[in-house]
Amino acid sequence: MPVPNVILSGIVGSTAYGLAHEGSDIDRLGVFAVPTAELHGLHRPKESHVTTGPDRTLHEAAKWCRLALGGNPTAMELVWLPDELYEVRTPFGDELIGIRSSLLCAKRVRDAYLGYATQQFRRLEARGDGSFSADTRKRTAKHARHLKRLCHQGLELYTTGRLTIRVENPQEYHDFGERVAADAAAALPVLRAYETAFDETTSVLPERPDEAAAESWLRRVRAHLYAGEVAGS
Repeated sequence: MPVPNVILSGIVGSTAYGLAHEGSDIDRLGVFAVPTAELHGLHRPKESHVTTGPDRTLHEAAKWCRLALGGNPTAMELVWLPDELYEVRTPFGDELIGIRSSLLCAKRVRDAYLGYATQQFRRLEARGDGSFSADTRKRTAKHARHLKRLCHQGLELYTTGRLTIRVENPQEYHDFGERVAADAAAALPVLRAYETAFDETTSVLPERPDEAAAESWLRRVRAHLYAGEVAGS
């Protein structure tokens, strides 16, 4: 079933990073807004729609804002995509891209990106010494690439306030993935090096995100949709 009021949507994941290989899934992420009148009812509307074949995740506007304000790497990715990767880009989507920097703060970016990278490392540790199936080895290499990417992108965002989605040297990430697939411990020095880099770097980001910017944007979306609903009733 089509999801109404998609505000912004684009291709994310390995395709966006430049790390896709033959057979890689194409992942899509987007933001939609439920009809404003539905927010006034007894039951809360669904906040996320996830489908496979095609792989697509759509978050309701309020949920996406909460994720972004928390420094969530996946949510933040959507508003830093290269122009050619957007498939839906409405005026409200442009506004969201326009306030992307306002949603950031130093501690949440550090905690979110390093936190997700650490989760990837825990998954690697759980897979043992590399003596596992070919499919598991591929998944392990993928987790390792994501660990390195999250660390690199998180530090860039922390130190510059900007996020480059496409990695500069994809082969470096693929080589790292293969090393870690053979020995999970090879990922630990990279994780520790980035932890040190975060600790020793002064962030350009503020101490707190500008929640008022997100609130103002969200209220404009709600008001616009409600005016259309009333006019069409």
